Amino acid sequence: MFVPFSVSDFIDRAVQVYGDRVGVVDEPAQPAVSQGELTYAQLGELARRQAAKLDQLGIGVGDRVAIVSHNSARLLTSFFGVSGWGRVLVPVNFRLRPDEVQYIVEHSGARVLYVDPELEEALAGVSCEHKFVLGDDEALYAPPGSEPQAWEPDESATATINYTSGTTARPKGVQITHRNIWVNALTFGLHAQISDRDVYLHTLPQFHANGWGMPFAMTGVGGQHIILRKVDGAEILRRVRDHGVTVMCAAPAVAQAVLDAAQDWEGEIPGRDRVRIIMAGAPPPTRTVVRVQEELGWEFIQIYGLTETSPLLTVNRTRAEWDDLDPEERAQKLTRAGAPALGVRLSIDQSEEGAGEVLARSNVVLEGYWEQPEETEKALDGGWFHTGDGGYLSDDGYLTIADRKKDVIITGGENVSSIEVEDTLFSHPAVAEVCVIGVPSEKWGETIKALVVLAPESEGTPEMEAELIRWCKDRIAGYKAPTSVAFRSELPRTATGKLQKFKLREPYWEGRTQQ
Repeated sequence: MFVPFSVSDFIDRAVQVYGDRVGVVDEPAQPAVSQGELTYAQLGELARRQAAKLDQLGIGVGDRVAIVSHNSARLLTSFFGVSGWGRVLVPVNFRLRPDEVQYIVEHSGARVLYVDPELEEALAGVSCEHKFVLGDDEALYAPPGSEPQAWEPDESATATINYTSGTTARPKGVQITHRNIWVNALTFGLHAQISDRDVYLHTLPQFHANGWGMPFAMTGVGGQHIILRKVDGAEILRRVRDHGVTVMCAAPAVAQAVLDAAQDWEGEIPGRDRVRIIMAGAPPPTRTVVRVQEELGWEFIQIYGLTETSPLLTVNRTRAEWDDLDPEERAQKLTRAGAPALGVRLSIDQSEEGAGEVLARSNVVLEGYWEQPEETEKALDGGWFHTGDGGYLSDDGYLTIADRKKDVIITGGENVSSIEVEDTLFSHPAVAEVCVIGVPSEKWGETIKALVVLAPESEGTPEMEAELIRWCKDRIAGYKAPTSVAFRSELPRTATGKLQKFKLREPYWEGRTQQ
């Protein structure tokens, strides 16, 4: 028997088995009216009413629906209310500039755009056939009792398009299918050992690789969602205490924020011997892992993946063989990317010098890049997904990431195209040459540094550094702007004129394993 996978399977089970349970606690402090506590039955009804509203608008199966939002119950509902009835959800990074959002809306062909009320004014100029502000529930949902038109599930159909920065300045739309989502959610849930006793805190942006799949996995097992709109270390500790949180996913900067807040926390740190914090992006320093385990008493789990892989490829969780190691030795093992998740095959392409490129095969690998067949063919060449990351597999089967061949900088869990930042800086009249690299950061994992050769008669002063950073912030999203600028007389290049970024990175990463 063959029964096609659908994202609706997760909400359908939650409604059937846990209908009376409070499944979602919405963020109370937000510009829209909070939806408060929602049972799974209520969440399922809202998803059906959202789908019915899309029917009324004439939005058909396969049509794209974009949403720009901070974490919210309405965004969580949209994973099911949009994708669960055959449309394609396009979750957009709320930190992007209006022109970047407009590009994604146009490139994806989205016919509907939902906008967070906090962004309504900033995105006023972004156009779409149907545009609504989240919180205007009459526009978002059909009347109570409305039922959407049935959709015959197709597990190979695209469920979401997630835009990610790559080697080009323009982001690429990653097509994730219902099958991708299903397999990722189940394998992630298996490795994280989630159950209906878990309480999940949304510290990770839900737009980011679909919240790594946890919105689906936690819903399917009947766990409780606690929505956190904006990251704050002390507020995370309060939510852990007040809601009995057991699991969260986060970038390294979130762990650092919690550790900082813990220094001023009165009384016992909440969640000791209960919370599992799952981290990805640029792995944190060994010292941070030790502090999470010792000072907070939380279990640290490392994963590795990409938006293109739904995202889970590897998992690194402490194992029985490491129990007798001292905290530092155990932390060193945990900072590796990890062992392949169930169903993932990894290989290392050694066709180039240095660390080979990490290749992956799995049911979580993307269908393709939206409207970019050449990029798709390149990424899936030879039947393997080419990650663009350099790394190696150790004898125990664990993957270590050594460098990033795509020159994408991961800062605070966000991907930034170095080429896009270079293009922006190069548009400044005082810049003759520029190279943008990622350098180590205790807080963000890595941060953005610009190496600049100035035009004649321009001086590399602190004022010029501030001007170049401000120049970027005025033209691209703020998180993409350099945090520092170093002025150079020349930049090393190959005989063919290519920048030798590895030489420029070396002094900053000396004595470290670059992630």
